Amino acid sequence: MAPVMFDDCALSLVTLGSRVMRAPPFEIASGEPSAGTAAPVVSNDFGAESRRDGASEADVVPTLPAGISRQFLLHHGVCPEFTTGDGAIRVLVAPDAVLPDAIDDLEIAYDRPAVAVPAARAEVERLIARLTTSRGESLALQDVAETDTIVADVRDVANSAPVAAYVNFLFGEALHARASDVHLEGGRGGLHVRFRVDGVLTEAPEAPRGLEAAVISRLKLMADLDIAERRRSQDGRIRVRLTDREVDVRVSTVPTIEGESVVLRVLDRGGRPVSLDDLGLHERMLSDLRHFARRPHGMILVTGPTGSGKTTTLYAALRLRNAAAEKVITIEDPIEYQLPGIAQVPVRTNTGVTFATALRSILRQDPDVLMIGEMRDAETASLAVQAALTGHLVFSTLHTNDALSAIPRLLDLGVPAYLVAATLDAVLAQRLVRRVCADCRVFEEPTSQQAALLGEAHHQLVSIARGTGCPVCRGTGYSGRLGLFELVSVDDVLKAAIARGESLQDLRAVVRRSNWRPLTHDGWRKVEAGLTTIEEIERATEG
Repeated sequence: MAPVMFDDCALSLVTLGSRVMRAPPFEIASGEPSAGTAAPVVSNDFGAESRRDGASEADVVPTLPAGISRQFLLHHGVCPEFTTGDGAIRVLVAPDAVLPDAIDDLEIAYDRPAVAVPAARAEVERLIARLTTSRGESLALQDVAETDTIVADVRDVANSAPVAAYVNFLFGEALHARASDVHLEGGRGGLHVRFRVDGVLTEAPEAPRGLEAAVISRLKLMADLDIAERRRSQDGRIRVRLTDREVDVRVSTVPTIEGESVVLRVLDRGGRPVSLDDLGLHERMLSDLRHFARRPHGMILVTGPTGSGKTTTLYAALRLRNAAAEKVITIEDPIEYQLPGIAQVPVRTNTGVTFATALRSILRQDPDVLMIGEMRDAETASLAVQAALTGHLVFSTLHTNDALSAIPRLLDLGVPAYLVAATLDAVLAQRLVRRVCADCRVFEEPTSQQAALLGEAHHQLVSIARGTGCPVCRGTGYSGRLGLFELVSVDDVLKAAIARGESLQDLRAVVRRSNWRPLTHDGWRKVEAGLTTIEEIERATEG
């Protein structure tokens, strides 16, 4: 089998800030490199070995700097060997090494540039063993317990039966509670665990005493994250199978002053996107939205805060399109559900795939319908408007408080007013509120405080719904969520006002003369129907 020149492989080029250093070319046969390919073991302190590249005794790296542990080197498959003649650190790199972050960290720790050199995995591990043993100390597993356990045992502790059982139990409980997120926050008092259920954080089962940090380590191992890295944020993904359900879990870790904060976003792959009929839209609003979603071109926006169900609404609208006869492409961060017949592009900022770069590429894919997960910047907004102007139907989202505020937001992103008027068809604002549990729902006369909140417009309500709490709703009185909606149809009158550059206050006056109703109007309608409570409407709409 013909050898592969290491100079042609990804590991031969290490980008370090503004510096680019290229390792000397080495021949490596497919598979594990031979011991002869590797650079030599280093110091007489570790047992004298042969040395190449003219390394002198002064060139040897005698010890590991603070912050670089044995576990770090083993996990990343790298090990510093000695300094080169120009002052750089020569680093042995195994074929399966995790780069370039490890090289960056070594550069910072040694305060000098580093150059990667290929070596067999076994040779790297032998050098790590000698280098760490020479320090005359054992590396303690500090965050799991105050013991003399070697850091290499972190994986063993994280994979121990009590830790594994708790993590599995936590996933099961999260699914049973219909949690959208699991929050784990390390602190002096231990690990605080909470579920976000129906948009509200509630307490979750505590981690076993003394194993709190091991639980974090296990989650990081499952997400293929660096368990030795606690100084910076990391993101990963776990796929969990529980009985007949498969769940995708997005993992985010952030260092805090008292430990690490880990948030797990739970995406149930067994779930399916809902239809527009299931969202709880008023009949007139549903009819209008169907009409806009079936148009051949234009732009439809959904607005609201994070976690208000915007993506669910966009998925429901896409289901109205004929994916067999049309080219439908989405750009999402993340992809929450896989839609049959639709090309879905995930955003990966670490590899340069952003909403703007992906949109620029897929416009060359001859699409009919585009869904852009979010308009975050001027370039994405400009490309989306140009796509709508050139015969594509564009769905997207914005973070605004109400539907009409999407118009000045587009202007703030640099889209000219005449283009907003020419392309925008409709804006749907939405919020999610908790639904009164059907198993423990009772109807009561409004209290004086609730009557004051209802106001004159709804004084005729003689009874309102309340959940008393039961096992189905876990004692909360609520089970599931439903949407509150506000739809602004951009008709000719409103288009003319937008093109003239009228203020948001003037635009509100225009829509009030049509059939427009605010979010709160939809909320009170659902209170009247016994679907939710006054308190939920107040919480979601800020009055």
